[in-house]
Amino acid sequence: MSIKLINIGFGNIVAANRIVTIVSPESAPIKRIVQEARERGMCIDATYGRRTRAVIITDSDHVILSAVQPETVAHRLMAKDQMVEDEE
Repeated sequence: MSIKLINIGFGNIVAANRIVTIVSPESAPIKRIVQEARERGMCIDATYGRRTRAVIITDSDHVILSAVQPETVAHRLMAKDQMVEDEE
């Protein structure tokens, strides 16, 4: 089993196989999820002080904040999957 890594901006990388969802931070339920993760110490802020544009939730209940658009992260994830399929 190989580990697939996805760049989420500013040189930060996440293990692709651990990602459950990539969402926009605009809705109230997502804002609550982020706030609860901060309180539990499970929030990782990878925005470098910029505006949060994507919230990545992992299977370990970590919440990762990224300054990259959710669509961009998803495209990187799909491109990485395509490369793996081509190698097989």
